[in-house]
Amino acid sequence: MTCLAQTDRPMTDQSPSAPITQDVMTIPRRLPEGGRVNLVGLTREQFRDALIAAGTPEKQARMRVGQIWQWIYHWGVRDFAAMTNLAKDYRALLADRFEIALPEVVTRQVSADGTRKYLLRIAGGHEVETVYIPEENRGTLCISSQVGCTLTCSFCHTGTQKLVRNLTAGEIVGQVMVARDDLGEWPVPGAPKDETRLVSNVVLMGMGEPLYNLENVRDAMKVVMDGEGLSLSRRRITLSTSGVVPEITRAAEEIGCLLAVSFHATTDEVRDRLVPINKRWNIETLLAALRDYPRLSNSERITFEYVMLKDVNDSDADARRLVKLIAGIPAKINLIPFNEWPGAPYERSDWQRIEAFADIVHKAGYASPIRTPRGEDIMAACGQLKSATERARKSRASIAAEAGLPRP
Repeated sequence: MTCLAQTDRPMTDQSPSAPITQDVMTIPRRLPEGGRVNLVGLTREQFRDALIAAGTPEKQARMRVGQIWQWIYHWGVRDFAAMTNLAKDYRALLADRFEIALPEVVTRQVSADGTRKYLLRIAGGHEVETVYIPEENRGTLCISSQVGCTLTCSFCHTGTQKLVRNLTAGEIVGQVMVARDDLGEWPVPGAPKDETRLVSNVVLMGMGEPLYNLENVRDAMKVVMDGEGLSLSRRRITLSTSGVVPEITRAAEEIGCLLAVSFHATTDEVRDRLVPINKRWNIETLLAALRDYPRLSNSERITFEYVMLKDVNDSDADARRLVKLIAGIPAKINLIPFNEWPGAPYERSDWQRIEAFADIVHKAGYASPIRTPRGEDIMAACGQLKSATERARKSRASIAAEAGLPRP
């Protein structure tokens, strides 16, 4: 539910009442006439087809995919000339027809708590932010799936801008590779094997709604989960959705990663304001879909994300309604202290109130961790992220009006 942002004019404006199949442009893999195809983000099947189309004999294609795949995703190599188990003429062919391209790092900020925020430029000059959060014995990378967002959640900074386009699978995978570059995590040939994983977990909780870009997210996660490359298990990947109900089953069947839901309210009246997609798929409809998800994907439990907003959704009555609503669903509830941003129409719940809420949930038998805000000093905390040129473009009054709140 961390929301990221960029700088561009929207190409389309989606509302909760829009159809699932959205008219949102995704930049194609192939570059302009005479350009090269980016191999990053291709699934193994797509990779094989691309090599055959470039002249690789069909009988050799599977082997060549395995060789090049390992160079790119295990060793982190970007230069075909360095792929020494391939013949020189074949390396030249690859260099002529393909490229290994990642998003460009525009800026890199490091918080006092070690959180790293990357401003990345992608095709078309668009910019997105990606965040790495180091923790003891692990590290979580928060990545984006869209440029902008269609959902206009009123507590989220990204909700104050509109959707521009979907990210390609290559742009999604590229975020993981950029972070590994910066962290120096690629193995060194000949060095002792090191099982330490600095990027040990990936969360699709950045800018955008992943289930509105399911095909590209699915293909990207196939690459990330592949055991001969980046090799992150599906249990190390969490997809966060605001509740695109018809795509939840597809996500379970086609990706099978862990699921988090941006829930944030216990009545439709409040959730309609906080998460407008609720007007299309209300709480009852969403929960019905979630009851099937653990079975479909073999996930242990669903994470319910709940941002704590003072005098909005943080009462004891809300806590009691919450545990009744999710009864029967294997779940944990992440309580997220609201992270303020310029013009935000809400305030963070008092710490005592958050702890009281957590105590009710815990006594009902659910894990209820309170998320520690990270990267607040660089505007990298949950719900704060947005490119500098987009920050503060809207007044507090206009944001409140869009959220259906009284003028401050």
